[in-house]
Amino acid sequence: MNLQLVGVATVSPGDTAWVLMSAALVLLMTPALALFYGGMVRAKNVLNMIMMSFLCMGLITVIWVIYGYSLTFGTDVGGGVLGGLNYLGLEGTLDAVVGPEGSQIPMLAFSVFQLTFAIITASLLSGAVADRVKFGGWVFFIGLWATFVYFPIAHWAFFFDGGNGGWIADRLHALDFAGGTAVEINSGASALALALVVGKRMGWRRDPMRPHSLPLVLLGAGLLWFGWFGFNAGSALASGQLTATVFMNTQVATATAALSWILVEKIRDGKPTTLGVASGAVAGAVAITPACGFVTPMGALVVGAAGGAICSLAVGLKYRFGYDDSLDVVGVHGVGGLVGMISIGFLATVSVNSAGADGLFYGGGAGLLGRQLIASGATLAYALIVTAILAFIVEKTVGLRTSPEHEYAGLDISEHAESAYDFTGSSAGAFAGVGHGGFGHAGGPGSGTLATPPPTEGNS
Repeated sequence: MNLQLVGVATVSPGDTAWVLMSAALVLLMTPALALFYGGMVRAKNVLNMIMMSFLCMGLITVIWVIYGYSLTFGTDVGGGVLGGLNYLGLEGTLDAVVGPEGSQIPMLAFSVFQLTFAIITASLLSGAVADRVKFGGWVFFIGLWATFVYFPIAHWAFFFDGGNGGWIADRLHALDFAGGTAVEINSGASALALALVVGKRMGWRRDPMRPHSLPLVLLGAGLLWFGWFGFNAGSALASGQLTATVFMNTQVATATAALSWILVEKIRDGKPTTLGVASGAVAGAVAITPACGFVTPMGALVVGAAGGAICSLAVGLKYRFGYDDSLDVVGVHGVGGLVGMISIGFLATVSVNSAGADGLFYGGGAGLLGRQLIASGATLAYALIVTAILAFIVEKTVGLRTSPEHEYAGLDISEHAESAYDFTGSSAGAFAGVGHGGFGHAGGPGSGTLATPPPTEGNS
């Protein structure tokens, strides 16, 4: 889609209304994520976890208005790598429209829709470093990360300008309908880098770290599921046949992945869990994100089944390789995004979207699959390396990792002087954990004793 059509034009009221509604749905996903993550952490850190997401809603919005939209969707100045400065302060957007003739929407509607993507992507990173990051350091890091990681990658993947746009979307011609690269693989790779730089939680793999509120997790997952219809179907930037297909594909893949995740749990662990069904639904929504506008509903079923099963196994990789990705951003979003991008190379068909291409299963050859792999690999490598550099800089300057004393006391009290719950006696001891591992998912500790204040960080 050409995003540079500027001037007085007749916008489509229906398409504009759908995009604005979709923007509201995607914005809802950030507080939904805050609940999803907040339920998974220990009770002493739930407010901090929620606060990290709400901070992104404020900070990313301000940055987006000042220069973020311009760096992402401004006229390309670097061979498909970065946008220019022609939209600083949203200058020149009031009378601008985007889209093909007959389906044009105001550029500001498009801008606010894309803003919500930037917000949710930044918020996802908080799950990798739950329980152990200073709030001030987080503020500084997120501003840098949005500037040097998200905006460039979003320009690569989302900016079309007649062959002069982002290098992934408009030059390589890889297919990514709603953010498998810029949102999912980017957040997964960045989460891995951030977790490696910050280090492990005190007592990781020694003490039980179980979700303190599974009802909160389920509520957050349900709201994420709801909001994802805006995330995916809104990316059509119009209301029509393709939008309906994307909507159906999102539902099919999300539902199928929830089932495939708990099936793996049943086979492997003997019982399906509520945490598993919630995580499976998110994994399915992640996997279908890049593919939703290019595959049939039966293709979406395959993508969802694969995404749920593969991600349910991938969350155990942190125990095998020794990195503490607290809430499984790598295993769910990074791996799920890769599943979705690669699946396009097999399952895409022009019968769904004439602007796409046929995958291997539809006689398209291996060319599309190769382009999908290049786009995925480049996104992963750039996000991993640049995020690691930024996290290291923040750690060595303003500081990113909190002190052992504050980590033990809990970040709600030490960072915000608040607590989510009032406990009496020793009832707080019931709230001991975080993440998938505490419930015995692949490689998880599953049992243990409550921590005593350790003298050092990391595993003792």
